[in-house]
Amino acid sequence: MAPSSSHDALSVFELNRRARTSLENTLGEVWVEGELSRVSRPASGHLYFTLKDDRAQVSCALFRNRARFVAAPMREGDSVRIRAKVSIFEPRGDYQLIVEAVQEAGRGALLAALERLKTRLEGEGVFANARELPCPPQHLAIITSASGAALQDVLAVLQARWPLLKVSVLPVPVQGDQAAPLIIGALAAAGSDGRFDALLITRGGGSLEDLWCFNDERLARAIQASPIPVMSAVGHEIDTTLSDLAADVRAPTPSAAAERLVPDRRDILERLTTLTRRLESAQLRQLQQYHQQLDYTSSRLRHPSERLGAQRQRLEDLETRLTRAMHYRLEQARQRLTSDQSRLQQVSPERALKDRRERLEALAERLLAAPERQINTQRQRLEGVMRELNAVSPLAVLGRGYAILESSSGVVRRSSDTTPGEVLTARLGEGRLKVEVKRRLKR
Repeated sequence: MAPSSSHDALSVFELNRRARTSLENTLGEVWVEGELSRVSRPASGHLYFTLKDDRAQVSCALFRNRARFVAAPMREGDSVRIRAKVSIFEPRGDYQLIVEAVQEAGRGALLAALERLKTRLEGEGVFANARELPCPPQHLAIITSASGAALQDVLAVLQARWPLLKVSVLPVPVQGDQAAPLIIGALAAAGSDGRFDALLITRGGGSLEDLWCFNDERLARAIQASPIPVMSAVGHEIDTTLSDLAADVRAPTPSAAAERLVPDRRDILERLTTLTRRLESAQLRQLQQYHQQLDYTSSRLRHPSERLGAQRQRLEDLETRLTRAMHYRLEQARQRLTSDQSRLQQVSPERALKDRRERLEALAERLLAAPERQINTQRQRLEGVMRELNAVSPLAVLGRGYAILESSSGVVRRSSDTTPGEVLTARLGEGRLKVEVKRRLKR
C-alpha cells in the first residue's frame, strides 16, 4: 500500500470529531436499559456512571441541568432505563452516552400490575374491614423486624404515652421474598394465641422494592381474615400498600400508629383533674342547696312539745274566759234574784214568794254546777288531744323500744347509707348509745 501524502492524513482530534458527528447523526437519541455501576457525584453537580448488562458496559454522563429533574434514586445496582444521545468525548476518544432522562426499569409495569390487583381485591371486599381497635388495647402484638428502627419508635411512643400497655413483639423480616409468608404465619399465630386484642403491622420507609412484600395478595387476604383488629403502618405517609388497605386502620408512620393506639396519660390526668374540680364544685352547690332546704324546712317545722304547749295555753285561756263568763252570768242572776225578791216582798203573797225562792235556788245550783261541767268537758278534750299528739310524737315511739340511728351526715334511713366499721349514735327513749356497723344485711 502506497503511503498517502501529509495533506490526506487526519488529526486525532479530527478523527474523534468526525466519529462523534457520525454517531450523533446516525443513532440520535436512544432508550437503553441496564444496571448502574461506579456511580460518581463530583462537586460540580454532574453525575457520572456506567450502565452495564451481563455482556457489555458503556460510560454515561448526566449533566447538572438534567440531573435535578431525575427522581430515580441512582444507587449502585439499580436497574434503570435512560434516554440518551450517543457521543464521543473528543479529548480522550471515549465512547459515551449523554443522558437526558432516567426511569427505574420495570417500575411502570410493576405499578400497573399492582393497580390491577388492587382493583380486583377491592371488588372482592378484601379492603372492607373497618373494625374499631380498642383504645387502649389490653395486649398489643407488634409484627415487625426486631432490629428495625420502626419498632424502637413505636415502643418509645407507647412507653411515653401509656406505660401500662402490655406489648408482645412477633419478629419477622420486613423485606425480601420470604417476608410475606413469615408475616402471614405471624398473623395466624397471633389470631390463635388468644391473648391479643389488637395487632400492629409496621416497618419504616424504603423504596418500592423494599416495601413490595406488603403488596402480596396472600398477605392482604390474611389481614382481612384476621380475627383480631389490625392496624397497618408501612413506610412513610406517601406509601400505600395492599396491607394498609386491607387493615382495619391505617397510620401514616410507625410513630403515628403508636399515638393512635393509646391515649396520652398526661391528657387523661389533665381531664381527670378538670372533672374532679367540676365534681367538687357540683357537690358544693348541691350541699348548699340541701342546707338551704333544711334551714327552710326547719323554720317551718315545730316540735310536738311546742304544739302541746300552745294547745294547753289555749285551753287555759278558754277555761279562764269560761270561768269569767260563768261568774258574770251568776252575778247577773243574783242581781235579778235580789231584785225579784225585793219586788216579791212588795207585791207577792208569801206562797208565791216561797215558790219563786225555790225556783231561784234550783237555778242557782244549776248555775253553780254549769262551770264545773264545762271545765270537765274541756279538760277531757284537752287530754284527748294530748293523747293523740303523744301517739305521733317521735319521743313516744322511742319510749316503746325503738331507736333513731344518726351518723355524722344525719339520720340513717337505709342500710346503704352506712359502711362497715362506721360508728353511729343510737338515740333511745332515755339516753343514747354508740354502735359500730359490723356488716349490712340484705332484706
